[in-house]
Amino acid sequence: MASVLKVKESEVSERTIVVAGLPVGSINDQSLTILVKSHFQDIENEGGVVEDVIYPTRTKGVAYVTFKEKKVAENVIRKKKHYLAEMVRPAQLTVSHFSEKVFSSVNAVLDLSVFRSQIGLRSLVMDLKMEIPALCFSPLEANGRISVQGSFLAIKKLKESLLLKASSLLEKNRNRQSPRGSTWESSHSLKPPRSSTPETMRRGERLILDTDIFLYLKKMSGFYESTLKKFHALCQETVDGEITTLCIRNAQGGSQPNNEKQVKELIEKYSHALHFGLRKETFILAGKENREKRNIKLACKQLSSRYLQVLVNFYHTHIDIIGSSSDTYLFKKEVMKLIRQKVR
Repeated sequence: MASVLKVKESEVSERTIVVAGLPVGSINDQSLTILVKSHFQDIENEGGVVEDVIYPTRTKGVAYVTFKEKKVAENVIRKKKHYLAEMVRPAQLTVSHFSEKVFSSVNAVLDLSVFRSQIGLRSLVMDLKMEIPALCFSPLEANGRISVQGSFLAIKKLKESLLLKASSLLEKNRNRQSPRGSTWESSHSLKPPRSSTPETMRRGERLILDTDIFLYLKKMSGFYESTLKKFHALCQETVDGEITTLCIRNAQGGSQPNNEKQVKELIEKYSHALHFGLRKETFILAGKENREKRNIKLACKQLSSRYLQVLVNFYHTHIDIIGSSSDTYLFKKEVMKLIRQKVR
């Protein structure tokens, strides 16, 4: 039975496309959903029978469209240009396979004020732009804060670069009060950032991960705990919104010094595989009636016992569901179905 279900889920994801570039705010969600369905059922757009359109989603301007036939999804993707006919002007759409878009973008706010007494902040930003051109930087604010957007891997490289700069400054100012490490806040930060690392952990290996990937790694697989236990390692976890920093240290002091490096490499390799295999969807609770919030929470709790490979994180303002493309798609679809049943 499980194997049959897996085949069905795989077939659904193969018949589903991700549509980005939808006009946000110009028309209501219901009208936009109808327009999207109409566009992808049109033969001139290489379309066919549409089974379902999921919109709105966690990402603004993005919808999921499931066709009755896999061939239609392939034809739609093969067509290079799609323009959604709208009342004001046509919107150019970007169409891709459902499994292609996974944890691809991170938004963060970086506080560079800790470097102000040591180096020119504008000069620092210019150096970072040249070093990591894949990132988008907002104008630097007077208080030293700057918004950064880009792929997780690019953000990770940026933080590692700043940690190196901070370490270098600490060496130069050993006899003075050391500047605190750079503070990060995600645009969807759930926990206050912690900027300092205890001296006992500074000797270990440092690894930076996407927070959602880390939570899935820690809660949904025994790999994380078993690896630490196998190599007799300790790990300090610092969560700063969408970024989590791990500091890995040998629990047995000076013996087996290579253990820290081995643990880092194993966790990094495993998390890299998860990075390309997981998807996150979010149910927004903020602004909804208490009854609707309660129905969403109950539906998620009810389904979590059936979807054992889906991680459900409950927060005050939203609920995150993390798992494979097919699992999260089906999970969200069933939640919406349960909610509609409760409303009736």
